[in-house]
Amino acid sequence: MGLPVRSAQLLHCNDISDFDVGKTLGTGSFGRVEHVKAEKEILTLLSKDRHPFIVNLDPTTLYMVIELVIGGEFFTHLRNAVRFPADTARFFAAHVVLIFEHLHAKDVVYRDLKPENLLLDSDGFLKITDFGFAKKVSFRTYTLCGTPEYIAPEVLLNKGHGKGVDWWTLGILLYEMLHGDPPFMDEDPLCIYQQILNGKVRFPRAYDKTAKSLTKKLLTSDLTRRFGCLKMGVFDIKMSKFFANFPWDQLMRRTLDPPIVPELSSPNDTSLFEDYPEEEEDATPPEYEGADPFEGFSLGVELPRVPRARQSWRIRSPPLFVRGDTFLAS
Repeated sequence: MGLPVRSAQLLHCNDISDFDVGKTLGTGSFGRVEHVKAEKEILTLLSKDRHPFIVNLDPTTLYMVIELVIGGEFFTHLRNAVRFPADTARFFAAHVVLIFEHLHAKDVVYRDLKPENLLLDSDGFLKITDFGFAKKVSFRTYTLCGTPEYIAPEVLLNKGHGKGVDWWTLGILLYEMLHGDPPFMDEDPLCIYQQILNGKVRFPRAYDKTAKSLTKKLLTSDLTRRFGCLKMGVFDIKMSKFFANFPWDQLMRRTLDPPIVPELSSPNDTSLFEDYPEEEEDATPPEYEGADPFEGFSLGVELPRVPRARQSWRIRSPPLFVRGDTFLAS
């Protein structure tokens, strides 16, 4: 069994001084993720000189505290295993199906699925993180964003996209879990985009046959044929042969035995995350067109990127005309 994490403690804390800042668990384009532990209780908070009828914020910085998930990045577990057997891939893919089913029911499109944005909790179940590119979309949107290897063809063509892009990324993730690499790869993003538009996926002989059938139905550029986008919606995926007799209700109740259970020594063990340099850096406010909606607050700091496998990006012009690893708004 995994280790319990009492994330509910965070509800009793509303000041940065109420946390012990621990190890940096990751960095991204716009800030760091810190492991923090609640220390002081509500009685200590009441002793502070604050007005009882005004919500309280830190005087200089805006913080966002989320649940601590200590099982490590799914990316790391996949790379250590190289590839997963079909049963393991099925278990984790089912999490993503349920996640997207829930988000899409609320008209939210995630748009940035990849192993780097999935975490394992202490029991071995998946948690999705990083909602920076998620958007409420009732029909379609035109923002060009994502990770090159995972981008759907309709995004590249800049004709508008919707929930179907998430089901495309599920197909990419399923392929990567079973093969070890995504189906479209190249050092030059332009070559990746061309491969995606060509739409040819090569399956190794050892690729699970039922998974191959589902992967093909997810990785079709024709939205009128892509699973998840048809009349039956997510049920086409759930009822596919790859998920035949899969216990969806048991997964939702977390009563299944995960194929990977992180080895942790305590609820605060962060050994499954990479080490990042702990540095104090001056906060630099982002640039705004017009009035700063958070005047008086620093929203974070642009930190040097630790080399990772893939970076997400957002641009406003077709990516086929952009070269290099850095994508800037036009």
